[in-house]
Amino acid sequence: MQARFYNIIEAGLSPQRLGAYGSDNPGGCIVLARYLLNAALAESLYSPLQLCEVALRNSIHAELSRLWGREDWYDDPRFVLLSWAASEVQNAKRKILKTKPAIHPGGVVAELSFGFWTSLFEHHYEINTPFLPGGIKRVFPSLPKSLHHRKDRKADLESIRLLRNRIFHHERILHWKDLDAKHQLILDVLSWINPELRQMALVFDRYSEIRTAGLTPWIERIRAQWPAPPTSASS
Repeated sequence: MQARFYNIIEAGLSPQRLGAYGSDNPGGCIVLARYLLNAALAESLYSPLQLCEVALRNSIHAELSRLWGREDWYDDPRFVLLSWAASEVQNAKRKILKTKPAIHPGGVVAELSFGFWTSLFEHHYEINTPFLPGGIKRVFPSLPKSLHHRKDRKADLESIRLLRNRIFHHERILHWKDLDAKHQLILDVLSWINPELRQMALVFDRYSEIRTAGLTPWIERIRAQWPAPPTSASS
């Protein structure tokens, strides 16, 4: 490929960002192909991740509203949030009040981070609240009884959260050896909460197709769009 083109791209994206894809010095074409494949994989995971996050928070919200008999369960003095989680609630309220005249539970629920929702599966909520362990069955109604273990489900959610954060911050995931397993885990969690949502996720799920095709389509596109000059060696 054209060296000038690669240099311009590198300047725009930064040598540090592209450097993560070229530690083995494979040449500009392969570096860009890896970058594009990483972006495509991240894009393919965005939709199931978004469905999983929304489904999880709505399912937890429904269960905590049922337990405390109020939709603003986060304000009930009987439900003792960990200090970090309590701060997250207050931050969400402040953010809402910057653009809206009043605070409604639906707005708070939507504003709270994925990390907040996964933190509700910590040991604190098992020993200090009635949420766990019984809530696992209600949050994940299709989860097999043999899998009703707080620690394991917390680990699952943390694994998904880590992947989500890397994708949302445009970081590299291409090198993860367990990426296929993480993709499957997202679909599994969706099926535990709402099997129909898993079916919907599969309608537009392109992850396996992109993963299987690998680098070849991106190498071909780069070489077709920006071929090396006749007198230069191809990257």
